[in-house]
Amino acid sequence: MRSSIFFLSIFILAFFTSCQPKKTIKTFNKDEFKSWAQTPPMGWNSWDCYGPTVEEHEVKANADYMAEKLKAYGWEYIVVDIRWFVENDKAGGYNQTDPHYVIDEYGRYQPAVNRFPSAKDGKGFKELANYIHNKGLKFGIHIMRGIPKVAVENKLPIKGTDGITADQVYSTEMQCKWLKDNYTITANKPGAQEYYNSIFELYAEWGVDFIKIDDLSRPYHQGEIELIRKAIDQCGRPIVLSTSPGETPIEAGKHVQKHANMWRMVDDVWDTWPHITHLMDICQKWYPYIASGTWPDCDMIPLGRISIRGERGNDRMTRLSKDEQYTLITLFSIFKSPLMFGGDLPSNDEFTLSLLTNKEVLEMHRDGINVHQLFQKDGKLAITSKNSITGDIYLALFNISDSPVEVAVELNKIGADSNCKVIDLWTGEEISTTSDTFGRELAAHACGLFKLRQ
Repeated sequence: MRSSIFFLSIFILAFFTSCQPKKTIKTFNKDEFKSWAQTPPMGWNSWDCYGPTVEEHEVKANADYMAEKLKAYGWEYIVVDIRWFVENDKAGGYNQTDPHYVIDEYGRYQPAVNRFPSAKDGKGFKELANYIHNKGLKFGIHIMRGIPKVAVENKLPIKGTDGITADQVYSTEMQCKWLKDNYTITANKPGAQEYYNSIFELYAEWGVDFIKIDDLSRPYHQGEIELIRKAIDQCGRPIVLSTSPGETPIEAGKHVQKHANMWRMVDDVWDTWPHITHLMDICQKWYPYIASGTWPDCDMIPLGRISIRGERGNDRMTRLSKDEQYTLITLFSIFKSPLMFGGDLPSNDEFTLSLLTNKEVLEMHRDGINVHQLFQKDGKLAITSKNSITGDIYLALFNISDSPVEVAVELNKIGADSNCKVIDLWTGEEISTTSDTFGRELAAHACGLFKLRQ
């Protein structure tokens, strides 16, 4: 019975696909993709709060909140994370024993209609994307690298080829260890490029603006990344590419910078202090790669209400203290990481909202250049950058230790002196300086973020 339903679904999807009018597709040059994310992308992702179970009404509720409260501050992406094509997934561990996949006749996943009702009649994510676009926002999805096992098992044809089927392009080598939906695509096999072309053609038709592709970074799948970059560039729609998860090897830094708009430096970041300090350590390798259009990615922001139906712990507000939350947002912002909020936006309290709507901090995130670490030692960290428009100097001071400590810098090391005007970006307080050094006594796990103007 299940087999009959599967092939009936394929027939129905094939009918609607064949009715679509043909159109001319624009192609982009190899470097044009960098113009699609000239500043670090900012948005919301469903993973931290809904895991693999998010539903359409929840996506819309987060889009509504963003349009009302965050859009004016530069937030714009709404991203549906993992396994939107599975009808019966559960939080707290993937249902891998009997997943009910939704897939078309060319082996391309489709949204599960029981979770995304607007996808009925073969419309995919088109109507949900339209809903988000009509609010002045952008729409994104998550996929796994590779080709679906169910497409291989049923020898489904690859669109754009002369008779090549899914079972002719796959390999079981380097299959994802933690999610077995897909097989590896062997990059040099006939039909491999065409398969990636076919899925990005579909995503462009739906109106996708952002794609997060999982299991690309560790180990680093150079061949598939190049297939993906080429497929995006010829799909006719600017689609920001985010590779995931980390740890992306630093040896691949130049390659990933050439092919992706953002790439993960670490595994998933959750709401514990060791996750933050580990991220600080890893960031040290990636400062030279911060550049317009290509951004090292600190991962999603695990603040607000998370794990409603998530993968780590029970439904909760973030376990990080307020000092630790300031530290996380300050690090992400001065480092110019993409900002992808992981909590359920409609559940935000006023404090969480204030972390996302500080105009001065977001100006630093947008306009900062020459980001670099001054030091990280003895439980102290200092990072600086400069506003590319005003010339103002930014300084972030962090106490990584478990006891109060003073963190200070010599002003001449950051291009300032004792006559500068100092403003605390989180409080708005103006601080006078009379010394050639500037510092602050910081509580354990706390930080300070300052703007210095001569």
